[in-house]
Amino acid sequence: MQESEEHRTLAIMVDYLFGEGVSSALPRGSLRFVRSRRSGRVKLVYHGEKLIATVKPGGAMALSLYGATVLARSRRFRESCVVVEDETAEFVRGGRSVFCKFVVAAGKNVLPRSEVAITDSSGEILGVGTAVVNGRFMKQFKSGIAVKVRGGRQG
Repeated sequence: MQESEEHRTLAIMVDYLFGEGVSSALPRGSLRFVRSRRSGRVKLVYHGEKLIATVKPGGAMALSLYGATVLARSRRFRESCVVVEDETAEFVRGGRSVFCKFVVAAGKNVLPRSEVAITDSSGEILGVGTAVVNGRFMKQFKSGIAVKVRGGRQG
């Protein structure tokens, strides 16, 4: 596949997973795709030397913090974000899971097992992870894990 085809395929995946039009936030050019030696499928997507995402075998993506920050330039990406109370920001930055009682809001694309970004009230990306609960119910529950955080932004 040529790079333009790879970029187009990536854009389709991003729009499917995070909402139509989110792929417009992807950087043009300088994207590097690392393929599996065994299967030949794309495994990693880099912008320069920074990892944007890991592509899972089933077609899902695991965003890096940098990838979430890049996609956050699109307003539609907010529909795949969970907003937490500002007091819990340090815990999320440290990679701790988000509990339902600390969720302020969740976008309509937040579904169980979906990839999400966690933000504070100002919209700063604090971490990335996998939703455990449907976004519609996160605020209603007073206990339990809302998002299993995979990576938090240190500092």
